[in-house]
Amino acid sequence: MPTIVVDVMPKAELLDPQGKATTGALERLGHGKFENVRIGKRFELTVQGEVTEDVLAEVRQMADEILSNSVIEDVVAISVDGVAVEAR
Repeated sequence: MPTIVVDVMPKAELLDPQGKATTGALERLGHGKFENVRIGKRFELTVQGEVTEDVLAEVRQMADEILSNSVIEDVVAISVDGVAVEAR
């Protein structure tokens, strides 16, 4: 069964408190060369049957309306079995 992956990240212009905390923790642990960490979400959707354009259209709609908050997040990529279908 194919797997569709949707990656969602905070909008670039917004503060990412989890990322900021992780950046600070990495520095304290001796990994100071990493200046900025951004933390997002990954959704894996297993599909019964073939991934058609209709299925991808449904995933795009779900990604925009349900899986992400368009005020503070961007859907940055959609891939099927590791192959990028859409990068935004």
